[in-house]
Amino acid sequence: MKKLLSLVIASLMLASPALAETTAGRTDHSGILVWAFLGFCALIVVAQLLPALLVILGVVKSTEPAKKAAAQKH
Repeated sequence: MKKLLSLVIASLMLASPALAETTAGRTDHSGILVWAFLGFCALIVVAQLLPALLVILGVVKSTEPAKKAAAQKH
């Protein structure tokens, strides 16, 4: 596991200069509309994640008493 982790870290360290060079000569010409659109997309993603997390927590809480009841029977 440590070998895999060190291999991944080493490969990312070696690849970072190459990744930085691809955008070196490029400038960002995004206007306010682009940033507003991206912010709206992020708002949609967050609005979808919150109910999903609440449902997952509800499922976990509903299975918890069943586990306790099964443990008490044994």
